[in-house]
Amino acid sequence: MDITFKNDAQADAVAVMASEGGVLLAAGKALDEKTGGGITRAMKASRFTGGAGQVLEILAPANLESGRLLVIGVGAPDKADGLTVEKWAAQAVRRTITTGAESLALHAEGVGGVAGAEAAARAGVGAHLATYRFDRYKTKLKPDAKPSLKDVTVVTEGAAGAKGKYDPLTGVVEGVFFARDLVSEPPNVLHPPEFASRLKAMESLGLEVTVLDVAEMTKLGMGALLGVGQGSVRESRLVVMSWKGAKNKAAQPICFVGKGVTFDTGGISLKPGAGMDEMKGDMGGAAAVSGVMMALAKRKAKANVIGIVGLVENMPDGAAQRPGDIVTSMSGQTIEVLNTDAEGRLVLCDAIWYAQEKFNPTAIVDLATLTGAIIISLGHEHAGLFSNNDALAADLTAAGLAEGEAVWRLPLGPAYDKMIDTPNADIKNISGKPAAGSITAAQFLQRFVKDGVAWAHLDIAGTAWKPAPYEDPTSPAWATGFGVRILNRLVANRYEE
Repeated sequence: MDITFKNDAQADAVAVMASEGGVLLAAGKALDEKTGGGITRAMKASRFTGGAGQVLEILAPANLESGRLLVIGVGAPDKADGLTVEKWAAQAVRRTITTGAESLALHAEGVGGVAGAEAAARAGVGAHLATYRFDRYKTKLKPDAKPSLKDVTVVTEGAAGAKGKYDPLTGVVEGVFFARDLVSEPPNVLHPPEFASRLKAMESLGLEVTVLDVAEMTKLGMGALLGVGQGSVRESRLVVMSWKGAKNKAAQPICFVGKGVTFDTGGISLKPGAGMDEMKGDMGGAAAVSGVMMALAKRKAKANVIGIVGLVENMPDGAAQRPGDIVTSMSGQTIEVLNTDAEGRLVLCDAIWYAQEKFNPTAIVDLATLTGAIIISLGHEHAGLFSNNDALAADLTAAGLAEGEAVWRLPLGPAYDKMIDTPNADIKNISGKPAAGSITAAQFLQRFVKDGVAWAHLDIAGTAWKPAPYEDPTSPAWATGFGVRILNRLVANRYEE
């Protein structure tokens, strides 16, 4: 779908803004005059108040060439920001995309803390995000279910400036879409070798991509990661993506590490059958890391960044890892595996150690759909944040607020760390107690972070995919692509030259 910026446009459908109290912004007021006050009368008749996300749809409005007019609320002006504008534009696209209309004009205006070219660019981002669909396996879509919308025009003064701000953001949206696609793919299609193959193809964007196979990981001593995948006929992989955008290509990079369990049965500690199909999304962390590496490459970020993903499939066959097994990680620490369904931390610990040994990063951020406990704690509204570095934690929190990917910091500490001690090995992979499951998982990972290395862990089990009641116009009900935008913003704010 084409998204353009113009000073004026005629379209099959048009969208304008209204703030709290049903107050039309300038473009809406102009159209209201053309309709002889028809918009105002329609708002009163429908009890439209201009609340954020509220939509009033008027068909065949009088004296307008457009056959469809959308008045969409942005809420209280003093609380509006760039994300408000994104959701406004996304709402317009979602309400129009399959209606038969082929063109849509978005009258983006300054509101709250965002104005001018910035507001128009954010409207373009919202419109772009709303076009996402994962229907490649649908073979019998009815005509009225197929998108009709072909062109979206953001109407704004200073269109050139708006396009200049929007163009770098298209790569970020494409990275989000890539992450969503990966999470949405069925597990018979997206297994570790196929995932690695798709990442290898990103070399065309200027990334350096290295794929380690089982033999190479065995030589490195990655017994924790390899133990997870040993019950699958699909061999495990570790993929390293390097972007060297800083002036000094040898400067310390920031490193992102993602859990990539392409399907998680739980292994011998088998999960219940109900809902197990969702475990195709247990590679949401790896998807986010892959998506942000695409985004950074597409927008030519001026920073050195490494993305590492551990790709495994956790299956219960005769060769599978057993509860009670003790494995040796790349760090040399031994791990007693008490539950084979606590597998993500086994993948991450070797990947995190490899990142430190190979790249000496200035900081590490890992992402994983790691624990169901984080959903109990935070629902689907925030990802859990754990860190050994206050500055890094603060930067991630700020980046998340700016990009609509909120995180909430939870504690770490010696009392929690003792819960994963075991007399049989250096560490056990679950505490065995029905409490603090997300925290003890983070404590496990921290044991593989070297002294002096800034590290943060994002548990995205509640945000990488969401059920339908949590759907918002910029994101589908299933795969959200969570993690791409917060990491991209972190790089832009803290690590770019």
